[in-house]
Amino acid sequence: MAPSFRPRGCRVAVIGAGAAGLVAARELRREGHQVVVFEKDDQIGGTWVYTPHVETDLLGLDPFRPIIHSSLYESLRTNLPRELMGFMDFPFVARGQGETRDARRFPGHREVLLYLQDFARKFRIEELIRFHSEVVSVELIDDFKWKVKSHKKRVEGDGDKYGHVGFLDEIFDAVVVCNGHHTEPRIAEIPGVNLWPGRQIHSHNYRTPEPFRDQMVIIIGNAWSAADLSTEIAGVAKEVHVASRSVQDGTYEKKPGFDNIYLHSMIESSHEDGSVVFRDGSTILADVILHCTGYKYHFPFLKTHGIVTVNDNRVGPLYKHVFPPVLAPWLSFVGIPWKIAPFLTFEFQSKWIAGVLSGRILLPSQEEMMEDVKDFYSTLESSGIPKRYTHNLFNYQAEYSNWLAAQCQCPGFEEWRNQMYYFAMKNITVRPKTYRDKWEDDHLIFQAYEDFKKYA
Repeated sequence: MAPSFRPRGCRVAVIGAGAAGLVAARELRREGHQVVVFEKDDQIGGTWVYTPHVETDLLGLDPFRPIIHSSLYESLRTNLPRELMGFMDFPFVARGQGETRDARRFPGHREVLLYLQDFARKFRIEELIRFHSEVVSVELIDDFKWKVKSHKKRVEGDGDKYGHVGFLDEIFDAVVVCNGHHTEPRIAEIPGVNLWPGRQIHSHNYRTPEPFRDQMVIIIGNAWSAADLSTEIAGVAKEVHVASRSVQDGTYEKKPGFDNIYLHSMIESSHEDGSVVFRDGSTILADVILHCTGYKYHFPFLKTHGIVTVNDNRVGPLYKHVFPPVLAPWLSFVGIPWKIAPFLTFEFQSKWIAGVLSGRILLPSQEEMMEDVKDFYSTLESSGIPKRYTHNLFNYQAEYSNWLAAQCQCPGFEEWRNQMYYFAMKNITVRPKTYRDKWEDDHLIFQAYEDFKKYA
């Protein structure tokens, strides 16, 4: 059993300097902890750092491929408005002047990165970060301490080449994992695809639509990335056929508002002659299959002797998606949930972790936490929710955030944010081409403005 108390002011390793790692570092330092943030890149931002480069293995199946962290495509804009994309006391308002900043309510990815840079500068977080330092091992040792092995890279030449410096072993009281989950692709299983002669790519390696010009394209998936990419690719491709589990078997119809996007049930099989057969009975000769099928949680550095596992994309067991009961509070995760207002969720989780590590906030016993996890899993199973959706908080993200806020005794997820979130999700479905620029939510904007004035 993990020790129940240590003096205020733990030495904490934070893995990753994306949005989750930045706000975790801030909250941990506010609570009096000594923080070291490990970042393998040369800048903050995590998945919000765009690169035009893609991986050599476009499906991401080769475990030895050089990995590119970001999954951004060039035209990406947020699918949530600014009011839902910022931290509580540092709203994501339009900052700066001129052409260097994007003032739209649904800005492009560069504006999000600039916001995170503003945040890091405001709270002096970069002084806590070790850049070019990749964590290669986090191992539990005696007395529930953690040995963190990191690999330091030396920048050479023009900054695009790295040399080996060496490995460093350090001991920490606690580790907070903030490495994101948009890097390791999940791939759809397609019967016969090993003989199919076309090209396959995962959305992780999509950047622009040009490679799809004049081609017959199949997109697998029906989430937000599939909606965005199908619309963009349709502008240059012959046809785009979207296959999804969420579409009823037998469906074959045009997507409303589009002349060359077709909606299908899932793929039945693929063949050596280039044909792909759908469960609706239709067949097309396709040039490329684009997998918009999500990502796997991936912690190759984490060694917990089997205490924490990833099973069908369930990271567990985790109490409230944060603490493994047996290792709490000395190991925690920020950013596991999805279909959320991400930065706000990261902030509430980080406040909770920081307060628990200082002893200001008490966790239930290990047995009580484990029982809570088992009850949660039983509820999912009885509701028919697949294991891979364990961390999908779409239907109760406000309830979850407010529970965390109550533990921290801080303001929670305001009702206007909750309404705005579901309004955005509805508009994505109803008006996929125009929802980012045509909104009718002035009453919610007014409430947001009144709340933002508190932090002016």
